[in-house]
Order: sequence, then structure tokens, then C-alpha cells
Amino acid sequence: MVHKKNHIIFLFLATLNIFLKTSNAASINVVSFGAKSDGKQDSSIPFLRAWSSACKSNEASTIYVPVGSFLLKQVTFWGPCINKIDFKIDGSIVAPSNYGSLGNSGYWILFMKVNWVSIFGGTIDGKGAGYWRCRKAGKRCPNGARSISFSWSNNIVVSGLTSLNSKEIHIAVDHCKNVVIKDVKIRAPSRSPNTDGINVQFSTQVTISHATIMTGDDCISINQGTTHVWIQRIACGPGHGISIGSLGAYSNEAGVENVTVTDSVFTKTENGVRIKSWAKPSNGYARNIEFRNLIMQNVYNPIIIDQRYCTKRECPHKSSGVKISSVSYEHIKGTSASPVAIKFDCSQSNPCWGLKLQDINLVYPKGSQTSSCTNAGGSISGVVNPKSCL
Repeated sequence: MVHKKNHIIFLFLATLNIFLKTSNAASINVVSFGAKSDGKQDSSIPFLRAWSSACKSNEASTIYVPVGSFLLKQVTFWGPCINKIDFKIDGSIVAPSNYGSLGNSGYWILFMKVNWVSIFGGTIDGKGAGYWRCRKAGKRCPNGARSISFSWSNNIVVSGLTSLNSKEIHIAVDHCKNVVIKDVKIRAPSRSPNTDGINVQFSTQVTISHATIMTGDDCISINQGTTHVWIQRIACGPGHGISIGSLGAYSNEAGVENVTVTDSVFTKTENGVRIKSWAKPSNGYARNIEFRNLIMQNVYNPIIIDQRYCTKRECPHKSSGVKISSVSYEHIKGTSASPVAIKFDCSQSNPCWGLKLQDINLVYPKGSQTSSCTNAGGSISGVVNPKSCL
């Protein structure tokens, strides 16, 4: 297991390193490039021109978005840039109501191959309702656009941002290093499809803290190829909880390791902390995972490993090749909305091992709480309620 002290040192250094390069930044107001604050006229080109000016600057720059509502279609802010860039947002950035106008790329606001970019404050509104209706009606819909994405980027800060009603994922981190996401608020209706709050894959040294996330899918999802993630002080719910996975979608897949989730509260979520994998062959893995100091409030599956994950569209019914090991659950308490408060449904061909339960107290208010184990092994210490089946 990665020691708590090491995580704290990493959290401090990650934040410090990102802010070390600050200087007297040149201010670039998007309005001076023609952006309109009425929420109706397309400001995509003015925003891109402001970015181009900042990206070419020999000194650190601040792109300022003043009070008002700014309509953006699909935009990509390309790097690398010469110096550090901050987005300071006092207003709102809104997507077009017509979801088709964003195209089929799957992105709305994309930062690609950038370094030393920070976003402070503001609201982004993905206007997802029309797209959700298309999905629910079973129509042929374009790819759902992620609201804000960072790809192949390093030294990123997102602080104080509010993200509303994404068409799909709110904040996506892909192939990135040294990312801090803090003090964010994320909201979408509980029945909005695939509106994950924060999705991370193929990334390392990611810190997510002090976030309030209310969505129709996972509050946070950690996917393949991700290492060294610190998640702290999250208020999650409604939604599907905090998930590692789904893993094992591909036979040749990078694993997940060194992830800590701590000091967080889950309220009326479908799951609390979950590891899930598809029931089919894979060389993927999840290991060195810590879940600790968590409160569950009427959560249907407070602690769950599901290695037979499937959907209505796909259900392989094979044995998962994903290897799950060295997972600890410590100091977790609260109420379960189902009798089975702890469920470990592991692979027959690759049983879970090294699971640890310590000081667990999960109560089912309507009756007796139980635990369920299939192909799972590990240890217990302290008081564990419901009684461990390991």
C-alpha cells in the first residue's frame, strides 16, 4: 500500500509545482477579441483568437472571461504554448441548445497537448437535456460531447469551476500528468445518462479534492492506465458512487494502481466505492487501492467489487481476466439501502486476494445486514459489521 504520508507529500508537491511558474501575467479579455456576453452569438472564434495570443506570448498570460454568458461551439485549445496560461472566468460559458451543432467528435471544450494551464472559477453549462432525450428515445444520436477535457497535457489546475448538465462526462482527463482538480461543483439530474462527474484514464499524479458531485452516473471514475490518484473530501450523490473501472473491456489493457479515496460522504448513491470489470478475458489489473474514512448515507451497495459487470447491450458471461489485489477498506460507516452491505463478486479464474476490512460499521435500517463473497480472500481487523465473509 502507498503510505498516507507519501500521498500528503505528493498532494503538496503537485500543487506547489503547478503554481511555481506564476508571474505578473498579461491580461487578455475575450471581449476585446469580439466575444459577446449575450449567450446567443457564437464566441468560439474570439475565444480561439484570445488563446492564440496567449499561447504565443513570451510571458505568462491570463485569459479573462468577464461576467455574462458566452456561447461556444466545439473548440480545441491546442498547445504546446510558450508560457503559462490562466483562464479566469467570472461569467458563464454555455453550449448550443442544439446538440447536433457540436458535431460528432465527443468533445465540447478540449485542451490538447497543453502544459501549465489553470482554470479558475466560472460556470460551464453543457445544455445536455436535448441530448439525453435523444438517448432515452432510442434515436440515432451523435457522440455525446464531454464538457471540458484535457488530453496529453501536464501541470493542469481546475479550481472553483461549476459544471452543469454535461451531455456526457463533465470533466475528462486523458493521458495527463500532474493534475489538480479542487473546489469544483458538478451537477446533472440523477437520471441523465453517462454524465460522469470526473473521468480519468491513462494518467498519473492526479489529485481531486473538495468537490460536490451530483450526477446520473459515477461521481468519479478511474479507468485503465491510471496510477497515483488521491481523492479526498468528496460529497457524492446522487449518482453511481466512485468507481474504478469498468476494467477489462480489452484483452490487452493497462491496469490501475495506487489509488486512495478518503474523507468522503456518499448520499443516496447506487454504489459507494466500487471496482468493476467486464466478464471476459483481459490482462488488466487493479491493485494497491485504499478506501478509508468514508460515510455512507442510504447507499445501495456501500462496498462492492463486481467482476461480472455488463449492460443491456453487452453481457459477456465469461470469466474476468482482471486481477484485483491489495485493496483495503478502513473506517467506513453509515447505512446501506440493501441488506447486502458488502459484496465481493470476484472472478472464478482470477480470484480477488489481499482484501482488507478494518473497522467497518454498515447498518441496514430495515433488517439484518449481511456480506457476500465469491472467489475473494483477505483479512479483517477491528470490528467489522456486517460480519465478514472473507
